[in-house]
Amino acid sequence: MNQFFTNKKMIVLLVSVILFVSLLSLSLTQSGSVTFIQQFTNDITAVTGRVFSKPVNAVSDVFGSINKLQDTFEENQRLKKEIDSIYETQAEVAVLRDENERMQEELELKSSLKDFQTISGTVISRNPDSWVDQVIIDRGEQDGLEKGMSVMSSNGLIGRISETDPTSSKVVLLTNLEGSSNQVSAEILSKEVINGLITGYDTDTNRLIMTQITSTAEISEGEQVITSGLGGSIPRSLVIGTVDEVSMDDHGLAQQVYLNPATDFEHIRYVTVIDRSAESGEE
Repeated sequence: MNQFFTNKKMIVLLVSVILFVSLLSLSLTQSGSVTFIQQFTNDITAVTGRVFSKPVNAVSDVFGSINKLQDTFEENQRLKKEIDSIYETQAEVAVLRDENERMQEELELKSSLKDFQTISGTVISRNPDSWVDQVIIDRGEQDGLEKGMSVMSSNGLIGRISETDPTSSKVVLLTNLEGSSNQVSAEILSKEVINGLITGYDTDTNRLIMTQITSTAEISEGEQVITSGLGGSIPRSLVIGTVDEVSMDDHGLAQQVYLNPATDFEHIRYVTVIDRSAESGEE
């Protein structure tokens, strides 16, 4: 019995050796082909690689996305700074262009006032609570300014000096006509001499109001209105505005005229002060 089992083991061993040699021989004779063992090994390696490569690739993709997000954020920050810089430059250019235009207007105004002695100045303060009433300029007594002097901006009269300090002065605007002392004697350049007074300002339409005009005067829209020189400190021929509308006053006894101001009272930056004493001296 024991002999039988011993022979059986020998037979199994012999068959195993024969199979191994056959497989080895087959692999050596089939040049260029892949053996079963090698194919099995390759399959196991491929499956293992795929199993481990997916989480590795996923982690790599996450870090790649984070890096791209960081780069995008930094690029957006850089572009934002560049855009802000462009906006600042555009604002500076707009301010310089506006100042250049206003300074050019003042130069043209000074050339048209060659018969007067003029003093140029800049608005340094304007209180929002009294925006339509007054402005403060950077010229004062040491520059020769005196109370009552006429003040112009762009192409038109804006008011007169009401107070002076050594280095600054207060200008009461034509839009502030609460008291009769601030009224301006004016003249309409028409076929005949038409005199009146600038006595009011319509804040709804931004127009000056000229009153005390005879009811028989013929006035046309677009006619120019200037100072008449009959008001004491204000010389003649300073431009105030142009006729926009003509109507009768509340009593129906005289005409009143609405004027479009020659200057923009909302945007006064540079001014020209008129010294009438120089004109009187020359005369």
